[in-house]
Amino acid sequence: MTDYLADVQKYDSGADEAVVNKIVRYLGIALRNKDSALVSASDPKELERVKEKWCEKKLGVGGADADTAIAAAAKAMADDRSKSRVTFYYLVAKNLGKLQAL
Repeated sequence: MTDYLADVQKYDSGADEAVVNKIVRYLGIALRNKDSALVSASDPKELERVKEKWCEKKLGVGGADADTAIAAAAKAMADDRSKSRVTFYYLVAKNLGKLQAL
């Protein structure tokens, strides 16, 4: 099993382990497959799926706010070729100010 907390802490040194664990539980079975455990920030369909499933359904935020948060997470992780879905979702939630809502 990947150390999700350590990966998130590369981008947010004060990351809350409980919040990371909630994201891991939310993603569940998707994390078992290497392909679905990563986010392709260069794929518009992938980013639309993040917006719809994570931002709108789980966090209750849509539109330009969601797009801005997703773009900020993609920019923050730009140097990381393998973008962990857990870390990406964490950064999107953080950018939206929704970490405590998880």
